Amino acid sequence: MKIYNFFLVWCCFLATFTGSCNAGERQLWEALKDGSAVVLIRHALAPGIGDPDQFTIDECASQRNLNEAGRHQAHKIGVLFRANGVKNADLHSSEWCRCIDTAQLMELGIIKKLKFLNSFFQSYDRRDFQTYEAMNWIIKAKKIKPIILVTHQVNITALTGIYPSSGELIFIKINPSRKVTVLGTIRTN
Repeated sequence: MKIYNFFLVWCCFLATFTGSCNAGERQLWEALKDGSAVVLIRHALAPGIGDPDQFTIDECASQRNLNEAGRHQAHKIGVLFRANGVKNADLHSSEWCRCIDTAQLMELGIIKKLKFLNSFFQSYDRRDFQTYEAMNWIIKAKKIKPIILVTHQVNITALTGIYPSSGELIFIKINPSRKVTVLGTIRTN
């Protein structure tokens, strides 16, 4: 029984990081590639909650950052995208170092920073404004290449109602009346 359970876990791991996936996941990847979906990613593993009191946006040393497992996870997320036919993307990130590092390690294109992707965990009064800005941006975005937004748990939860794990991919679409539809998620940890 232990060997069987190990086998199941190993198969799920391989499926996640080699691009082998079920029909539902294939539909998610196709929606991303054809521009009908956008992917939100919670940054890869960065142990802890929030940021230290001395947090400064321009100083990574003052922030909560990816650990070794998080750096490995971010690289594997990029492998997963490429295995599913996404080799280059319209890649955007929060200004927080853990998000930028996640995006860089994915190696899917040039990273553009967007302020509305910044965490509002310690400034919760910004929640509605930033969520509205994110919706507007997604609705108006030209979907020439697959769009990937690397951000934080609070931002994703405010937009979708989902509490994502580190490195989780959330495939969404937003209609012009600002109705968010979650098409599906893929966990990467």
